[in-house]
Amino acid sequence: MRTCEEPRPPNGQSPIALAAGQSEYGFAEKVVEGMFIVVNSITIKIHSKAFHASFELWQLQGYSVNPNWQQSDLRLTRITDPQRGEVLTFKELTWQTLRIEADATDNGDQDPVTTPLRLITNQGRIQISLKRRTKDCNVVASKLMFLLDDLLWVLTDSQLKAMMKYAESLSEAMEKSAQQRKSLAPESVQITPPAPSTQQSWSQPFGVSPNASSIGQYFDKHDMKESSYHLLISRLDLHICDDSHTRESGTLKHGMLGGAIQLTFRRMAFDYYPFHRAGDACKHWVRYSEAMETRGQWAKKLVSEFQSKIEKL
Repeated sequence: MRTCEEPRPPNGQSPIALAAGQSEYGFAEKVVEGMFIVVNSITIKIHSKAFHASFELWQLQGYSVNPNWQQSDLRLTRITDPQRGEVLTFKELTWQTLRIEADATDNGDQDPVTTPLRLITNQGRIQISLKRRTKDCNVVASKLMFLLDDLLWVLTDSQLKAMMKYAESLSEAMEKSAQQRKSLAPESVQITPPAPSTQQSWSQPFGVSPNASSIGQYFDKHDMKESSYHLLISRLDLHICDDSHTRESGTLKHGMLGGAIQLTFRRMAFDYYPFHRAGDACKHWVRYSEAMETRGQWAKKLVSEFQSKIEKL
């Protein structure tokens, strides 16, 4: 993989649907989604102007799950609402070991002497929820949860500085990509109910009659109101050490360590909602609390003041 100077245009319609000669969510999509994938090892290399990185995964597995993140009958792993013309699907990826390594490139803007950044983690998993339109298979919203167990990470100060420079080198490309996503995000999705099809009966859970109200309630329970990304670490032991050294008389002389910091985090979580508008409700957020009501009122007040100033101009 290589970072782009300018973001690429959206992928458009689902290639699976196009290859099957169909334009809506149907048999081909369901067959591909039902596949159980097992990969012994996979290596992903990323090249950028300032650094190059590699991700190595061992014993990778990908499969469909039900809304409770349990493996079950494939017909329970998707929820289709004909009234909305939308379908929810749920996936899970697991692995045994993950190794991440990043280092500065020769022609980058990094310091001549850099320390490669390395991180090795034990088993983890990614939970993916997708909401798509049935008429064209386009993704309307998504939810990505990155779950890690106990994590031990030893960082030196030079590695920490290098990591900040790597993040800075990617910030511009990420900002351009975010602006593209926001500009292409629809104000309101116009839903066109699909034509009746015998394939729609596949998406109904066992023992549930095709009642519009019951399907709508089940869909609302697991619906993603907006796209979001989440990181949850059960326990993180972070050690930051000083590896500073001095040069004397042309020789390298190691001095005493300047110090070290040990930080322990339990159930550390990061939640990112890229398309959330200021002043909108937050009750659908994963970790919503009543304290956010005060923040919501404050945000609405600021938005109304900003709108009034714009109207005057």
